[in-house]
Amino acid sequence: MQRYRDFSESSEMVAPIIAGLAVAAAAYAGRYSVQAWQAFKARPPTARLRRFYEGGFQAVMTRREAALILGVRESVAIEKVKEAHRRVMVANHPDAGGSHYLASKINEAKDVMLGRSKGGSSSAF
Repeated sequence: MQRYRDFSESSEMVAPIIAGLAVAAAAYAGRYSVQAWQAFKARPPTARLRRFYEGGFQAVMTRREAALILGVRESVAIEKVKEAHRRVMVANHPDAGGSHYLASKINEAKDVMLGRSKGGSSSAF
């Protein structure tokens, strides 16, 4: 009888310990979840991947803006500028339903990248 009583007393001691560990684990998991959610909400909204330039046109087109319009780097070969101009112009040509304003900006961007700009905006609009 003594052995049976020792076993039952020890099993009665283990159950609260296991229950306490389970509660502690749940508390740590909840704490981690709240911290992760707060970090997720606090991230900057501009961290999203965007493949376009947000903003309007400058009064006088810069080389950076011209490169953004054509989708090339600022220090790119002349052949690449002409190729990019052709590609962007085909997608935005007024005869194919594109905007006259955008076509003039694309042409201006090509001129700026090739060093043929006259200083001011050559846009007809």
